Amino acid sequence: AERIFRRAPGAIPTLMQTIEIRTTQNVTIEYELASLRERIFSFLLDFIFLLIVYYVLVAILFSTIEDILISSGFNLYFVYFYMPVFLFLLYQLASEALAGGQSAGKKLLGIKVVRLDGREPGLTDFLLRAILLIVDVILTFGVVAALLVGSTAKRQRLGDLTANTTVVRVRSQLRFQLYDILKINSLENYQPRYPEVKRLSEQDMLLIKNAVARHQVFQNRAHTEAIDELVKKLVHLLALSERPPDKIDFLKTLIKDYIVLTR
Repeated sequence: AERIFRRAPGAIPTLMQTIEIRTTQNVTIEYELASLRERIFSFLLDFIFLLIVYYVLVAILFSTIEDILISSGFNLYFVYFYMPVFLFLLYQLASEALAGGQSAGKKLLGIKVVRLDGREPGLTDFLLRAILLIVDVILTFGVVAALLVGSTAKRQRLGDLTANTTVVRVRSQLRFQLYDILKINSLENYQPRYPEVKRLSEQDMLLIKNAVARHQVFQNRAHTEAIDELVKKLVHLLALSERPPDKIDFLKTLIKDYIVLTR
């Protein structure tokens, strides 16, 4: 079950797994934790990218000197196995260190590495993360990393636990889609039912939209209880006289009302 988090007193609860990090300037920032799927995809993107570059280089450089290497007793197993591993670890270290915790794969998926104590990750942190990829991924085919990210509270693999880091989203997954707005053409064909919804913020509405979407995908007890708590909180914040019988319909109506009344 996913824990319900609150941003601040009076804010609306959310189903997302988030963490709060206090920066060195004593400012608390809430981040959405990157999912296991996002981290796997970013790793695969990095791996595929580097693999293409590696084999292009091998085709260009080693095709002309392969016979020389063999005749000199050079072990080509090093070239075709150990060198790709070494280059991948070096790539992970360099890309994250030079791009503020974002390799190419992470940047494409909108995630990055952060320290849990609020400080900027340093070279030592990225070095630990890169070295421990050997245990997290390479020697165990990703099993250790997947188990740890899936079971730890802050979604940390061994490299994260050692470096005191985790991976977060740099752009929220909570966004109104175009069809949400286009399907409401004007106030003439839709009459808002809850004008009080204007009291809520855009972030509140994004959280409501996300809660509804997740409930439709994961119809289990935890998400049902989360919806119940969310509706209870909204009824209180909007000072409604009674709780609506259809909770999901109520939340969807609030989203439509908010779009119409604030656009």
